Amino acid sequence: MRKPRYSRALFLAACPMALAGGVSAQAQTATTSQDTVDAQKGSDARPAGGLNEIIVSARKRQETSQDVPVAVTAISAETIDRYDLTSIEKVAASMGQLTVGRNSTGSGAQITLRGIGTAPSSIGIEQSVAVVVDGVYYGQGRIINEGFFDASSIEVLKGPQALFFGKNATAGVINIATNDPTPVFEASARMGYEFKSDTVYGEGIVSTPLNDTTGVRLAIRASSMSGGYFTNGGQELPYVTTDRATGTPVATSHVQPVGPRDVPGEKEIMGRLTLKSELTDALTATVKASYSRTKVNNPASNRVAYECADGATWFNESLSCGKNFVVYNNDMPADIAATIPGAGDGSQFNKYESWGVTGTLEYAGDNFTVTSVTNYQKNRNRLLVDGDFSSGSAGVTFAVEDSKWHAFSSELRVLTDFDFPLNAMIGGLYQDTRRDFLQYVVNGGAENSAVSDPSYRYADFVKDSYTDGKTLAAYGQAILTVTDAIEATGGIRYTHETKDSEFVQPYAANALFAPGVVVAADQTFDNWSPEATLRWQPARDINLFVSYKTAYKSGGFSNSGINSILASADNFTFGPEKAKGFEGGIKSTLFDRQLRLNLIGYTYKYTNLQIDFFDATVFAFNTVNAGAVRTKGIELEAEYAPYAAPGLTVRGSLNYNHARYEDFLAPCYSGQTIAEGCSLPNRFQDLSGTETAMAPTWTGTFGVSYDTEIADDTRLSLSADSKYSDSYLPSGFGNPYSRQDAYLTLDASAKVSFGEHWDLALIGKNLTNRFIATGVVDGPGTGSGTGTAAGIHADQIGLISLPRSVRLQLTWRY
Repeated sequence: MRKPRYSRALFLAACPMALAGGVSAQAQTATTSQDTVDAQKGSDARPAGGLNEIIVSARKRQETSQDVPVAVTAISAETIDRYDLTSIEKVAASMGQLTVGRNSTGSGAQITLRGIGTAPSSIGIEQSVAVVVDGVYYGQGRIINEGFFDASSIEVLKGPQALFFGKNATAGVINIATNDPTPVFEASARMGYEFKSDTVYGEGIVSTPLNDTTGVRLAIRASSMSGGYFTNGGQELPYVTTDRATGTPVATSHVQPVGPRDVPGEKEIMGRLTLKSELTDALTATVKASYSRTKVNNPASNRVAYECADGATWFNESLSCGKNFVVYNNDMPADIAATIPGAGDGSQFNKYESWGVTGTLEYAGDNFTVTSVTNYQKNRNRLLVDGDFSSGSAGVTFAVEDSKWHAFSSELRVLTDFDFPLNAMIGGLYQDTRRDFLQYVVNGGAENSAVSDPSYRYADFVKDSYTDGKTLAAYGQAILTVTDAIEATGGIRYTHETKDSEFVQPYAANALFAPGVVVAADQTFDNWSPEATLRWQPARDINLFVSYKTAYKSGGFSNSGINSILASADNFTFGPEKAKGFEGGIKSTLFDRQLRLNLIGYTYKYTNLQIDFFDATVFAFNTVNAGAVRTKGIELEAEYAPYAAPGLTVRGSLNYNHARYEDFLAPCYSGQTIAEGCSLPNRFQDLSGTETAMAPTWTGTFGVSYDTEIADDTRLSLSADSKYSDSYLPSGFGNPYSRQDAYLTLDASAKVSFGEHWDLALIGKNLTNRFIATGVVDGPGTGSGTGTAAGIHADQIGLISLPRSVRLQLTWRY
């Protein structure tokens, strides 16, 4: 083989990142044909049909999904393409125990796995499910705004994953790998139309070698939504402010327009450029640069009032509550918006923009592999939202936000592969982050024409906050091959983390909210997270394993909280959340690789839960560590692809999950009565034994795919996949009025392929058009009598998944 030439430009791009310290190897997952897998294992080629193997990187090294001793659901590039799975939300919609709820404010999302997740109310709380893209951790909930088109694989790792993926992976990891350049020229173009939302989208990909050692890949996707998935049923109403600058209050009425009826009216563009080069026979460099921009006309487009005390919304009895796809909100009065930076003309909006670059170096020696990945990422999210999620003249709340995030990370890892029973992996990580948060809140009819800063005139309060974070981590794993069939591994990860934060409300209309008072915190966290696994493979296609795992979720500072003269720094700071427990199971591939059958069992305890709520005793948002959760369950997965029916695949899963609070004193939900359990001092309740949020006891999936030739050079591919979920509580505070009914969804696709170049596909999602709440909040300002015998519960405002969608898609490939 000819020795590869150096590609100097790419080397110069990747080396500074490597010298800074590097990150873990790009998680590259691919579907490997059965013939390839058999050749790798020394067997004869198999007949048509049968199951394909999927290569995963759940342990930062390439293994098949059946061999790795981890509970993982791997989605191949073929499946991603079949259902156009270009976002985390689309992936979650078809998976049994994974849910994703989009939120307008706070962290931007609630990602839950096996009943463990994080409420989206605070921007300072990290997710319990880590999202990793090309080996790099993305810690913000707004990662769901990113598009992950042109992905080679998606892996959902269940349970604690601290050893290899670090902090904030207590519930699991969503591990996404994007495509690299191909060794030969490839190009594709795609155009599609979604009927419900009147969305036109397009995608273009070009991949080509530049020479014998270097390749480049460019992928671009854009979409424009002229309609929407939800309808805004709000009413044009007045908003009255009272100017108290003079001795005599002066009332002024302002007009709250409704804005677009069809929401969210999303428009997006995203792109990714990848360069990859074999610098030497042993050294490979990859650089990936990405950009994403998304804009919607209503950030609260999925905030539906679906359960109210008397069937109508609290602040406007002419508007009914119900399980439909109708939201109620208004734009900010234009004359008020004109005084606030970034508010524009008062129309609601959400603009998200992100940039990122990742440089990877991998050196493959004779008996070891050294991998370095370095990443820089930044994003900015700006919005104006009707924060009361209702359309009324009372209880009006508008928020204008500008949040920024940037992070630099560098990780270096070494994996040995000696012809010796004992091998090892060791690695280290450095991360530097910065979050900035600025928010103007308009509510309560506040007005003060005498303020020195005109941007404060109509504000009730203004928040300004930041957090600087630094993380150092080191980890190692010993890999002992006891016999050809038995492998024992043990490892530990040490994390040292500092966070320097400040919060101030530079203006507040009410002195109770401590205008100008700076809340500062300097936090340090240290954690050791051990893990051990024993794997036994009594036969080639049988894999039994048992693991002990621990995990650590970062403590922090609630940048989006509210301060008052009765509060302190303790109301903003919170400690780490931790997990530990056991997992084990059997993975098997039977009947000459026609049937895949996996059974996994687990039990974990989560302590020091991070809870964010409004504490009426100090008139401030409070993030605390309280209580514990025990989650245990069984997961059964099966897939069947008979040789007797080439092209046919049948698959399914059945999951039992029992996630319950232990020893948890929680704040009462709004309007909770004494009879309903709100009987403790300071409006607290005992939730011990109550189910956690987003934790259905039973979930399951079932799907069928069939691929056949219907004419010369013409193939037909049909797929149908269903998801069942038992009923559950979207509320993390045991609110029975939030309950989501059991549901069954159906996704389906039909594709006709003409030769090697053209595909025409029809893709349907949630064809049963089920109303699904993936999170909930008590409507701001709604509910009354909390902790009394005459309480009235608050409006339940849900984070609702998309209704039925059908798209027609044409693809050309070269």
